[in-house]
Amino acid sequence: MSYQVLARKWRPKSFGTLVGQEHVVRALSHALATGRLHHAYLFTGTRGVGKTTISRILAKALNCETGVTAEPCGQCEACRAIDADRFPDYVEMDAASNRGVEDMAALLDKAVYAPVQGRYKVYMIDEVHMLTGHAFNAMLKTLEEPPEHVKFILATTDPQKIPVTVLSRCLQFNLKQMPQGHIVEHLDRVLTAEAVPFEPPALRHIAKAANGSMRDALSLLDQAIAHGAGKVAEEQVTHMLGTVGDDHLHAVLEALAAADMAALLAVADGMEARSLSFDAALQALASLLHRVALYQFAPAAITDPLERSRVEVHAAAFDAEFLQLAYQIAIHGREELPLAPDEYTGFTMTLLRLHAFRPEQPPALGSTPTGADGGAGGERRPLPARAPAPAAATPQMQSAGAGHPPNAVAATSRPVPPAATTAAPAPVSAAPVRQAPSSFAAPPAPAAPVAPPEGPAVSPPAGDVPPWEELPPEAQWDEGDRAAAGGAERFDEELNDAPPRPAPLAVVRPSTAPAVAPAADEAPGDAVLAAPQALAAGDWRSLVRALGLTGMLRELAQHCEWVGLDGEQLELRLSATHRHLLDINRSAPERLQEQLGAALGRTLRVRIVIGTIEGETPAQRDEIERRQRHAEAVAALECDPFVRELIERFDATLLEDTVRPL
Repeated sequence: MSYQVLARKWRPKSFGTLVGQEHVVRALSHALATGRLHHAYLFTGTRGVGKTTISRILAKALNCETGVTAEPCGQCEACRAIDADRFPDYVEMDAASNRGVEDMAALLDKAVYAPVQGRYKVYMIDEVHMLTGHAFNAMLKTLEEPPEHVKFILATTDPQKIPVTVLSRCLQFNLKQMPQGHIVEHLDRVLTAEAVPFEPPALRHIAKAANGSMRDALSLLDQAIAHGAGKVAEEQVTHMLGTVGDDHLHAVLEALAAADMAALLAVADGMEARSLSFDAALQALASLLHRVALYQFAPAAITDPLERSRVEVHAAAFDAEFLQLAYQIAIHGREELPLAPDEYTGFTMTLLRLHAFRPEQPPALGSTPTGADGGAGGERRPLPARAPAPAAATPQMQSAGAGHPPNAVAATSRPVPPAATTAAPAPVSAAPVRQAPSSFAAPPAPAAPVAPPEGPAVSPPAGDVPPWEELPPEAQWDEGDRAAAGGAERFDEELNDAPPRPAPLAVVRPSTAPAVAPAADEAPGDAVLAAPQALAAGDWRSLVRALGLTGMLRELAQHCEWVGLDGEQLELRLSATHRHLLDINRSAPERLQEQLGAALGRTLRVRIVIGTIEGETPAQRDEIERRQRHAEAVAALECDPFVRELIERFDATLLEDTVRPL
């Protein structure tokens, strides 16, 4: 006897053995049990989901010799003849090759005659959407009022092409795609009955490749058995399908969790050696990341025990934020793959992004720092005391905004001197010195009062004023010079008596006194210790500033934590998140030793270890102080009367992200 393919051999013979279409089985079973039989049925769905199979089971249920039943016996002559496709009263017509009006007319002419052997004549028209418009019109009347002994079963993969006049005459059942779990279970039963050894992971690959079609899954299973010489193994199935095995994907996530770039590249090299599709690999990686993220938020959604055990490990190794970022990197890497020099380069570049972009959120004010693993990282030094926000702005600020329109607000390069009281006028310093935002203190008083300047007013340099701006003489001096010339009270009176006019952009006259400018990441007013003092105090942040490091070396030092000084060896700790700063700059410890030796006058050995940050790095401290200064600047603006008036009168909004502390 010739071999019969699994798709035909294991075609369901009854509603009880049908897989994945429970909603259709329930409706048809109830109709058969109660005798509420319609004259026309329409089954829609993709290929291989059971349209023809259900029509044959329905034909057996209508013509079984035991009577109309939802459970045909399968042993009588009618049931066996329908299974063997030789029952005269069951006609299957392919509408793709018999689509004309003549073919439909010939079928309808035979429908008027009584059944030859069975109880009903059942006409099954497959791919009915291929019929011509005239053929549809020819069958409308018979389809609406057929003889009592005739039942029509229509099947199609594209119901949108069927006229609504036909749809309105049929009971429509939408057959859904087979879930992967149902396909795996059915393939398991088939292989067990066929006594074929198999590996369960291989069945999941076949079910995924079948894309919801049970017939495709059984056909692929036939191919896998032949490819594996009588057995179904995962490695052979992945070779046959040309897909990426789960081992490669899990190896990628394990290497990411361990921050092992060499292992990531080894996975890519292994895939290239097997000529696997990198596009399919990124697609499968995005799918795996989705399953891991899904397990974190809804563990019950992962029903497969084997998949659940493997996904659970990755869900514990990664936080939810990184999984979201990794998913975006994977799908964007797949989108950019055609733009890469070659697929291997594009895939490895995506792996490099996954390795490099491990987000480390700065700790909130007052919170304990976290290490690379997200856990608490030890005690944090207490933050400096924060000065309370001023209750009201200075009188100079009030008077400057009293007679000017809203667009007259301008930023100055130094704070406005505080108001002078009647008891003692407030002196003004000769050189503008930037003050710390947290202090809000007046500049130090000079040793002697400054005399008013004599002679004509000096115009600001031409480079400070746009050529189209002609500043009036009153605007050629800033507030500090006016306070020095006539005192704060006289300056207020002049401003109040001046007629309203549009205020020009603030112009800063260069000062002759040198101003001390802090570093970019340094809070104003912070005292920088000398290198020997910082080393003796164990103050790594001050030591980094005293060394004057630049570029990648400074970036590495900023993210290191002081561990200890043992004789002539300085030990630093770098988090695994920033390990790439050391990987791309292997000579950094030697260069740091040279800088320390030049600043200290003695030789120190520098050792950088990878671990969890237990205290605080200079970068973390700088971020905390930056956010503190920004919060104080926002609070100062919110308390300013002029800003409050703008908000209340013009419904203005203070954009906090645009505030820059002085």
